[in-house]
Amino acid sequence: MSSHDIFIGEIIGTAVLTLLGGGVCAAVTLKRSKARNAGWLAITFGWGFAVLTAAYISAPLSGAHLNPAVTLGLAIEGGTKWSDVPVYLGGQILGAMLGAVLVWLAYYGQFHAHLTDPEIVGDDKAIEAREGEAGPVLGVFSTGPEIRNVVQNVVTEVIATIILVLAILTQGLNGDGKGLGVIGVLITALVVVGIGLSIGGPTGYAINPVRDLGPRIVHSLLPLPNKGGSDWSYAWIPVVGPLIGGAIAGGIYTIAFA
Repeated sequence: MSSHDIFIGEIIGTAVLTLLGGGVCAAVTLKRSKARNAGWLAITFGWGFAVLTAAYISAPLSGAHLNPAVTLGLAIEGGTKWSDVPVYLGGQILGAMLGAVLVWLAYYGQFHAHLTDPEIVGDDKAIEAREGEAGPVLGVFSTGPEIRNVVQNVVTEVIATIILVLAILTQGLNGDGKGLGVIGVLITALVVVGIGLSIGGPTGYAINPVRDLGPRIVHSLLPLPNKGGSDWSYAWIPVVGPLIGGAIAGGIYTIAFA
């Protein structure tokens, strides 16, 4: 795989991942959406299908890492050259930001209806009081904890990401070295659903630094009325936790399976 293929593949794949994953969050969250209040099952399966679709699309080009934690784990395991890591990361963050913009475009009317509804945003005093805090649509773009405890939040992301990356590593690469095979992609998507159902409750299971950081940046820049803050005080946790988890998973695989 050339650097060009990796970069383009990761942009396309991560954009599709973020569009479909953020899209299901928008569908469940926003007023005037036909899927409003569909619940956690819809979100977890939506993200699983997002992984499935994005991986199938981008695998022929880049191997469909779509996640810096996966790239790091594969680099430690030896399946990815360290010189390719910056190319993967650059494509992933750009793709995640692009996907978040596409969610905004797809749900443009719903965002406006949601964020101009007094039942959602309150009066001017309520809006001013929330300044800097997580806004009412931030969950469409990024994750946040149900209980704000730094140690627990980091540990939850580490554990969840270890499971994800170990599941990918233990399936192995297909014969031509271009990523997981057809069955491997399906299994990975189901693993993501399982992680969401089992370990997603405390933090919303980012398990992917760019899936959280890219859309959070976009949230901070988009011209959304009454959008509130982007919760930057929490933003480092869904970046650092998954990276630690990916590194640990790579180490475990190297020691126990290689």
